[in-house]
Amino acid sequence: MNWRQRLGAFIGGFDAGQHHRRLRGFQATRAHVNALIAASGPDITARARWLVRNNGYAVNAVESWAANTVGDGIKPISKLADAARKEELQRLWLAWTDEADAEGLTDFYGLQRRAAREVFLAGEVFVRIRPRRVEDGLTVPLQLQMLPSEMLPLHETGVARNGNAIRQGIEFDRIGRRVAYHFFRRHPGDSTDPGLSGEIVRVPASEVIHVIDPVEGGQLRGVSKLAPAIVKLFLLDQYDDAELDRKKVAAMYAMFVTSPAPENPLAPLDDEEMPAGVEISPGQIVRLDAGEDVTVGQPADSGATYEPFQYRTLLQISAALGIPYPYLANDMVKGNFSNSRLALIEFRRRVSAWQHSVMVYQLCRPVYARWLDLAVLSGALSLPGYEADRPRMLAADWLPTKWDWVDPLKDANAEIAQIEAGLKSRTQAIAERGYDAEQVDREIAAERERERALGLDFRRPGSPAQGVQAVPTEKDRAEPNNETDDAEDRPRPDEDQA
Repeated sequence: MNWRQRLGAFIGGFDAGQHHRRLRGFQATRAHVNALIAASGPDITARARWLVRNNGYAVNAVESWAANTVGDGIKPISKLADAARKEELQRLWLAWTDEADAEGLTDFYGLQRRAAREVFLAGEVFVRIRPRRVEDGLTVPLQLQMLPSEMLPLHETGVARNGNAIRQGIEFDRIGRRVAYHFFRRHPGDSTDPGLSGEIVRVPASEVIHVIDPVEGGQLRGVSKLAPAIVKLFLLDQYDDAELDRKKVAAMYAMFVTSPAPENPLAPLDDEEMPAGVEISPGQIVRLDAGEDVTVGQPADSGATYEPFQYRTLLQISAALGIPYPYLANDMVKGNFSNSRLALIEFRRRVSAWQHSVMVYQLCRPVYARWLDLAVLSGALSLPGYEADRPRMLAADWLPTKWDWVDPLKDANAEIAQIEAGLKSRTQAIAERGYDAEQVDREIAAERERERALGLDFRRPGSPAQGVQAVPTEKDRAEPNNETDDAEDRPRPDEDQA
């Protein structure tokens, strides 16, 4: 024990900093997270990918995270004041999203989902911006290439020829700015790629988007969100396999036949005398020799502790992953409506924070800025004064997909009450659903015009779109209604009706 530990033991204070009997085996490392990632990062990522390929709980967690963070896509709504130019910009963006993927496998919102999946699985993902030629025939000459974490070598550390420092594959200038990434030209684990193994290419940082959710200050590379749960997921999977094998082997033996001991127990049996398995069928009558007895097999039960043990272990895994238990295990039985709703509210707060601080800030905004630059430069979009007023023209709201609730009618009524009370606007309510209020209003106006032209009306009586009906006054009630002869015989609104 060094002098600091002796002094701490003498002074007392925080139990967490003592080295007494209970914490004697708790020797935490003081290494920085970058050193830990350099030593263990490849193994953690490899094990996380293995679990997602082979473990149902792991793949369910990853898919649940990607579906909730991205959904149908986090979409931009431009803040241009000119309605015509805004509509033209939105239409051009929508057309380009189908061409965004350099591999041609999905659209831009599918790339968002893949990015969210990779960040959960490997802790990070890289998106390379690939400008294209005008003659390539794209709506806007730009595409995106997604590169997994393994493409940037963690061991690539040293000094570049220009004197810049290279740390874990990232090149920094003298004031700490990222200036380049040193990627493998081919995936180090892909033996089907005929490229040279280990060949590294330098890519300027202006052409690379590094999507990462760091957990510590100064962290350079990502860590899988599965890291705190890898050990329990793997051991639980082994336990389930062992339990399943035990039950399967026990169930193979339906009954056992006991025969008298032979006269010479050490003598070898002939082939004809060797006992063989006997197949049985319902209602079958079996004749037994003298002295033989039949014992029916009774496979051991899993026991009353199997289900609680599974549940508690999965709860620990759920807490480690930040995924609600029903989303992890697809078990909707153990939680009631109120508890499930509280868990979803907490989960969606986390997701919302991640959407705006990671996905929107690191991926969506840089891609949108590069896309708009190339759209104007290529002539696909006309925005006079773009160079002088670029920040204002780049302004956009990024709207995630609205989450659905179990009881949407109650939530809709609550939202209507908030709008009528002035606690929120229709614009805000529509934006929370992932739509542009101006576009929705134009669509509603067009539908109303079409309904009037065709003589249709699908609105409910008393809906806000029809207007509030006037409340009859005492004078109106006193005057006869000339619409029909029997108006006086009708019950008044304020009269009790049997």
